Amino acid sequence: MMGDRQRCMYCLDSHGTDVEHFWPKKPFPERMFLWPNLLLACTECGRLKSDVFPLSNGQPLLVDPTAENPWLHLDFDPRTGNIVARFDPERNDYSAKGSKTVELLHLDRREAIAAGYQKTFRRLRSLVEDALRQPNPSANSLARSLRETDDHGLLGWCFRGPGQHESPFREFRTNHRPVWDACLQAWDF
Repeated sequence: MMGDRQRCMYCLDSHGTDVEHFWPKKPFPERMFLWPNLLLACTECGRLKSDVFPLSNGQPLLVDPTAENPWLHLDFDPRTGNIVARFDPERNDYSAKGSKTVELLHLDRREAIAAGYQKTFRRLRSLVEDALRQPNPSANSLARSLRETDDHGLLGWCFRGPGQHESPFREFRTNHRPVWDACLQAWDF
């Protein structure tokens, strides 16, 4: 989910100013100075996570934004701006990692973060709507504009995740498939 700017790697708030240990220092001192264990985080996510680190069979139950695609476990609700656990229809249940991450970091009830996600989504949607009105939109120009606009890592949700089935993304994929594919290739996610 991490965008191109210095943002919290958990919630993508613009105040990512603290270094957080994904695997907490106290119970896992051997991981304290490992580079992949050090994440930029906002004060609120760091406070909420603290030394809490749920495991299942020795594996983290939190989404690791450095090692996995968060949109496999999380979903975005464009109506509220909240980040929620992703529903897995094959298991007929919500992602365990998504559920724990949302629960621990309160991603479904932080108004300022939700407002930021909604603002970014509206801007991305507007760019795609503008491209839909063009007979031959430029893939390079659109990919660059969308990347520059995506302050909250929503491109993965809009173009690879459930958002691709939402309007106007669905229509754009149908009407301009080569441009859609070129954008995906340009972003490499």
